[in-house]
Amino acid sequence: MTETNYHAAMKRALGLAALGQGRTGSNPVVGSVILDNTGAIISEGFHAGGDHAEVVAIKKAAQIPADATIVVTLEPCNHTGKTGPCTEVIIAAGIKRVVFAVNDPNPVAAGGQDRLRAAGVEVIAGVMQEEARFVNRAWLTMIEKKRPLFIWKVAATLDGKTAALDGSSKWITGPQAREYVTQLRRQSDAIVVGTGTVLADNPELVPHDGLAQKNPLRVVVGQRELGADLHIFDEQAELLLWKSHDLHGLGSHLGELGVKQVLVEAGAVLGTALVNAGLIDEVILIQAPKLLGAGTSFIGDLGITTLAGARELNLIGTQQLGNDSALHLQLLPKAEK
Repeated sequence: MTETNYHAAMKRALGLAALGQGRTGSNPVVGSVILDNTGAIISEGFHAGGDHAEVVAIKKAAQIPADATIVVTLEPCNHTGKTGPCTEVIIAAGIKRVVFAVNDPNPVAAGGQDRLRAAGVEVIAGVMQEEARFVNRAWLTMIEKKRPLFIWKVAATLDGKTAALDGSSKWITGPQAREYVTQLRRQSDAIVVGTGTVLADNPELVPHDGLAQKNPLRVVVGQRELGADLHIFDEQAELLLWKSHDLHGLGSHLGELGVKQVLVEAGAVLGTALVNAGLIDEVILIQAPKLLGAGTSFIGDLGITTLAGARELNLIGTQQLGNDSALHLQLLPKAEK
């Protein structure tokens, strides 16, 4: 079997891992593929909140040949939690080779590759590591920074306005963009807004396609009083009222709750505050081909007075949504002076 076989299988495993987004709670998303000695796929699986990906693939296999290889996006775990160690399942299945992308940084679960080698299993690590880190970036952020990944979703006109001068803002983008936002909500563990957004729009903050196993936690930040008849108080999802300006404390608290990925649907006030606090990791800017010229800008004062001080973003990807377009961007850390 060649390195090309491993990369092709890992690419498939990464696609499977992504199917678990929003379904694994505080655990990582993981995909797994089992190959025979010709490189053909004989079974596959992904983690969706129950068995780990390796176990799913092994259970699905009608037969595992003696020289099989399992390709996994994350180092197989070596601890007993809700399930037993994946290393022991792999060894018991007689699999002779394990190819994985990312070392498990969680000290509780690490050590899988050492256990496998000790049992005589060949281990190849680091295949498509960067791609796998990206797919699992929310979980890795929680492990490494002790807080969730924060993604700020903004719907705006081409000139960056989220509302007209009269306050009207519904709907700036079209139906395909709204379907895309539903998908983003379903893939997230929490949705964050400010009290201003709740009072202005009375949002439900839930995915509307009925596909979510559990609707994301609603998080409302601010100290303004909210009427009990607002949608956020209904029973569609749990609610956290964060009546504090301590945004770092919010990030830490959400991390303690096991929240991996936060979708920020806030307006300019809270969104700008999160940027200034260094908590926004990514921005998804959904642009409608409209011009207002005046109105509410999606972001406020960042304290930048020169072009040299501009915040930089890396383009992750683009997507056409009917007549609208979405830019997915990584917000780079603030440059040191």
